Amino acid sequence: MSTSVPNSFTKHFQADVHMEHQRTGSKLRNTVRSKNNIVGSSTTFQKVGKGTASTKARHGKVPVMNVDHTPTECTLADYYAGDWVDTLDEIKTNTNERLVIARAGAYALGRKTDELIIEQLDTSTNYAGTGADGLTKAKVLEAFEILGDADVPDDGERYAIIGWKQWSDLLAIEEFGNADYVGDEDLPWKGT
Repeated sequence: MSTSVPNSFTKHFQADVHMEHQRTGSKLRNTVRSKNNIVGSSTTFQKVGKGTASTKARHGKVPVMNVDHTPTECTLADYYAGDWVDTLDEIKTNTNERLVIARAGAYALGRKTDELIIEQLDTSTNYAGTGADGLTKAKVLEAFEILGDADVPDDGERYAIIGWKQWSDLLAIEEFGNADYVGDEDLPWKGT
């Protein structure tokens, strides 16, 4: 009996592929203004200031607000996430390697989108409390005060970008992680 026969056996790999340490797409893209199908190397977003209402006399002229319009230019950049799939290797596997690579590329581009948004956020000079004591209730409340003082509209959708350490800090705040405060359906770890 030949001892080399096992070398000719086909190895079986599970058909489903686990994408390690990847998350699907951008988490932050829907939290910022965006434009699609731009032709050219840049686009402009208009930043409109706030107006002030005032009174007028009977038959008087309506006062003009003279709302400030500030154009903000956004330079576009191309990012790529490619890889190679050998056609002969596809024959030897029972996974759809092209689909795996396509998904990995989409995930990489999503993470790049989030990275660019966070880089832009880091240019801000508006910060709630700093220090080594982590994320505290006082810092969260201060952040909401800063948003209010800046007249950021409260349309019911406020977002915060926090790291895993800050998430742990938030869970230690009773008003954040206790069903008596937020209700059983809105507990923070249910959607995590």
